[in-house]
Amino acid sequence: MGWVRMRVRVRSPPVMQSKLLCLSLLYLLTTLPLALYVSFSDPASAASRCLVFLPFRSSAPSSAASAALFEYPREYGEHKHAIPATRALCSDPAVFSDYKTVLEEINKLCRNLSASPYAKPALRYQNGRRNSFAGNLSTVERRSFFNHTDSAVEIPCGFFKEFPVRESDRLAMEKCNGVVVASAIFNDHDKIRQPKGLGSETLRTVCFFMFIDDATHRVLASHNILAGERGEAGTVGAWRVARLVAGAGGDHRLPYENPAMNGVIVKYLLHRLFPNARFSVWVDAKMQLTVDPLLLVHSFVAGKGADMAVSKHPFNLHTMEEAIATARWRKWGDVDAIRAQMETYCRNGLQPWSPIKLPYPSDVPDTAIIIRRHGLASDLFSCLLFNELEAFNPRDQLAFAYVRDQMSPKVIMNMFDVEVFEHIAVEYRHNLKRGNGGAGGKQGITRMASSGDIAGSSCERYLLKMWGETTE
Repeated sequence: MGWVRMRVRVRSPPVMQSKLLCLSLLYLLTTLPLALYVSFSDPASAASRCLVFLPFRSSAPSSAASAALFEYPREYGEHKHAIPATRALCSDPAVFSDYKTVLEEINKLCRNLSASPYAKPALRYQNGRRNSFAGNLSTVERRSFFNHTDSAVEIPCGFFKEFPVRESDRLAMEKCNGVVVASAIFNDHDKIRQPKGLGSETLRTVCFFMFIDDATHRVLASHNILAGERGEAGTVGAWRVARLVAGAGGDHRLPYENPAMNGVIVKYLLHRLFPNARFSVWVDAKMQLTVDPLLLVHSFVAGKGADMAVSKHPFNLHTMEEAIATARWRKWGDVDAIRAQMETYCRNGLQPWSPIKLPYPSDVPDTAIIIRRHGLASDLFSCLLFNELEAFNPRDQLAFAYVRDQMSPKVIMNMFDVEVFEHIAVEYRHNLKRGNGGAGGKQGITRMASSGDIAGSSCERYLLKMWGETTE
């Protein structure tokens, strides 16, 4: 009897017959645990590894301080488009003393600054009227003020044209004699966002000023957040809103046509806008503070004996890296002007970062938050840097190391880690506007540089040192 040969066909389940479906299931099974971990993990746990808060000596801030400072209309969307923090581990966490101790020490410093070891003679400023806000100074003229050894010498520091704030705002600015937190929104580029984590006495102790122009005011008024065209700007939550009034002509125009340049007036000349303030915290309007500004001043500046504090850039170490990124990503559209700026700086002593520059750990900051003690060194740095911004463009990172490294007296600068920066504030995307990238300047086609581009350039030696191709 012969064997009957039978062919047995084993069929896989239908669900396994599609390769695409199998790959999709595999992707789901591998990513679902990670997604669940991210969704249900405590977001404060990452911050706790970068920010260390010492226990409060007395009761915690009042519940009123932690409540919402302002109720926005839903359509305003002040919390849309937040950029998540990606760095959870910190090599050098920020340590904050208890709130009551900080409050007492900062108030004492502000009352008694003349007796503190950091008291220094104030700068004297040039006055008068010129054809631009900062005087349109040449390279030679700007550099002549870098070495400030004679306190009788007057420094050019803007305000050669009117900065058109209302008289009521100007008086309030002069009365601010402690800590000021300032920001600015021009051309409706950002939202007004309220600071978080404020202590019980902070709103009574710290001045919060938000500077806006007419374009921003119109949008805020359309949402009934501010008064109409004829009304005073008033306050929005913590912020006193100071509206710059651009008239039909004359000295009542805004100082610059470029909104970004008007913004850097506030950003770098706070010591002139608030002549009696002792400390200042600049906050880009794309940022929302999540740590009390008194704690920032105490931990990053007063407690470190620093003139100013700013975060290191998350990616770039050398000024030229930032200049290339600025051109590549169209942060400023006039690439030829950026190249001319770098050529000027290389001819006048700009060097790539190296350990010889320590204790400065980087040449490129993230200046979205700047904490300053108003005094000789920080005021001089701000004035010199602002003069460079008018001469070239408002991209302050490009002139930062050039001024810092060559000025005298030296500014004591605390450049803290970007991981800390990401946990003292939340960053949001700017308002998106069709047809307006906000870069300014003429647009052109960006191309990659070649080795032939640097031959004969004043930046040739800089680049070779940055690339490690020279033995110097």
